[in-house]
Amino acid sequence: MVPGFHCLCFFLNFVAVIYKHMEVDYNVVLQIFFAGLISFILVFMSIPTILKVSYSKNLFDEPGRRRVHKQKVPTLGGLGIFFGILFTYSVYLDWFDYQAIPYLIPALLIIFSIGIKDDILVTAPIMKLMGQIAAALIIVGLGDLRITDFHGFFGLTPDYFGSLAFSLLFVVFIVNGFNLIDGVDGLAAVTGIVTLLGFSFWFYINGEVILPVLGAIVTGALLAFLYFNVFSRSQKIFMGDTGSLLIGFIVAVFAIRFMEYNVDALAPAHRYTMKSAPAVALAILIVPVIDTIRVFFLRLSRGHSPFAADKTHIHHRMLTLGFSHIQIAVVLAVVNVLFILMAYCLRDFGTIRLLILVLVLGLAVFHLPSLGIRYRLRKMKRQKNLRR
Repeated sequence: MVPGFHCLCFFLNFVAVIYKHMEVDYNVVLQIFFAGLISFILVFMSIPTILKVSYSKNLFDEPGRRRVHKQKVPTLGGLGIFFGILFTYSVYLDWFDYQAIPYLIPALLIIFSIGIKDDILVTAPIMKLMGQIAAALIIVGLGDLRITDFHGFFGLTPDYFGSLAFSLLFVVFIVNGFNLIDGVDGLAAVTGIVTLLGFSFWFYINGEVILPVLGAIVTGALLAFLYFNVFSRSQKIFMGDTGSLLIGFIVAVFAIRFMEYNVDALAPAHRYTMKSAPAVALAILIVPVIDTIRVFFLRLSRGHSPFAADKTHIHHRMLTLGFSHIQIAVVLAVVNVLFILMAYCLRDFGTIRLLILVLVLGLAVFHLPSLGIRYRLRKMKRQKNLRR
């Protein structure tokens, strides 16, 4: 049997077993559904007003050398996303007496402030970084949302300060990873939806409510934004740094919660368990993580600064090959889903082995567009020589 088909059968069997043994709480399902619906309606209704303000105040993203769009486009979509998420999350905490994620709202306010300032006035990179670190310190330090266990990775167990430092770096890395992939229409939003659903699925089948609700809230907000960003011709808008930084920060919170939720000490209390949570988290985050790592080392290999802006990201490579914006978002979403399916199938494979497998496959898959460009250039060169 083909390995990929075997993995798909294994996953479908896993889902069937879950469905058979899990009692569906329709009250929770409705709470999750309406969380996404309320957020969707709020964002859908707010963006037209934001567009009017953007046009009246001339708040646009101008076309340029590193821009893929050819006309002025408002960049305050993240404002609508933030409004929908914050309002719905706050209302749900009040209505249903959920246990809030400690210090999430103050941290999101800092992320929002640095993002909206950059979208309107342009912020120095060092100031953006300082703001991200401050937000991460709030959620990691004050909120105690830390990576405390490496799940058997070379037998390492971090102490408090090591855990704090690693968690801070992780949050800042994921936040910037989402910021970097926001280069074509729909990509950051679709990737955010896929990653949040990938994490929320595991929390939901284990009886957790607050994270699936938050995932639905963010998903609803992003679906509403996608209509204007991808499908609307007369009301097009970008999410800007405000939106991409918010998505990255929330996804980082989900990832840390996911890894901490699956530590060995808590396993007996869960319906379903896994032994390779960090590797599964990597698979869920495959698009921003692998693209950032690939570009970082590619720039170093060329003698450039790893922080220098260029057009070596996966979406730039795919644009060169002739893919449209929506095609890029859909293709990478499918790749993301396949990695998630594979990781869930191999969730007990072992942290190190699954990490290596995901990293190697991820780097290989993300290098394919570059190989396609090289093949096309060689073909054009051969055709040119034949004409001579």
